[in-house]
Amino acid sequence: MNHSNVVTGPTRLDRQSLEDRFALRVAAALSTHVDSLPGDVTERLRFAREQALARARQAATRTAPSTARLGGGVLAWGGEPGWGWRLATLAPLFALVAGLVLIQIQHDDDQISAAAEVDAALLADDLPPAAYTDAGFAEFLRLPGSVGSN
Repeated sequence: MNHSNVVTGPTRLDRQSLEDRFALRVAAALSTHVDSLPGDVTERLRFAREQALARARQAATRTAPSTARLGGGVLAWGGEPGWGWRLATLAPLFALVAGLVLIQIQHDDDQISAAAEVDAALLADDLPPAAYTDAGFAEFLRLPGSVGSN
């Protein structure tokens, strides 16, 4: 039989979580029995803890300048981004604002040209002046096939 579900062992995250749980258990056991330990043992534990912290600080300072963590990925440039990168991140915002302004300008131009077309049609038509004061004249312009409905 060929089994496709082959277990290859714990993954890195599983191993890390097991190590973390073991470290927590050891720390808890040491914390509960710290009063019963002889003085030389507590001094050796304190010295070992200081050495471990110093090594962890050295490891952190060695990797900190060369890499920066961003959302789980690694950025190998290091340091803060310059003003060029910051300006480049604002470029889409500027493009959006410019596009919205151009759309508004185009909309205003369309409205002005539509009003001018209606005015030109009204001025070119042979209507009596009393028609302009009639209350139903605006409704007449909105009707399909009338002068203002084009």
